[in-house]
Amino acid sequence: MEYSKRDITFDDGGALRFLVAEPSRFALAMVTCRYYQKDHWSVQTTDGARALVTWDGQYWWDKTSQQAGARLSNFRIHGTSVGIGDAVAALRPVFPQLADMLDKYGTDAGETGLTASLPFDLRCSLAR
Repeated sequence: MEYSKRDITFDDGGALRFLVAEPSRFALAMVTCRYYQKDHWSVQTTDGARALVTWDGQYWWDKTSQQAGARLSNFRIHGTSVGIGDAVAALRPVFPQLADMLDKYGTDAGETGLTASLPFDLRCSLAR
């Protein structure tokens, strides 16, 4: 699935449309054993205004292997790149060991990611 969530605004109903639609999308996805979603986010006060926050996201889970993950790229707050990748670049010259520990979560500017374990799901283990 791929979604464009670039119309999240406070004055034209974009934020309200998102808040109404997202729980049902999430609920439908939660019953699946495997899921992948890619989306593009932008939150601004009004249509055409400079974005307060933007990012591209990829989210997945595989309940058969009990793993889930997320990756954010192009993460910006008011146009400034933020993310673990930015922290890694800033830390590397002074604290290279800390940078090495963090770079598994993202190395590019505006990039952040993580993986996590999921609880055992008997229904999905039978689907192997």
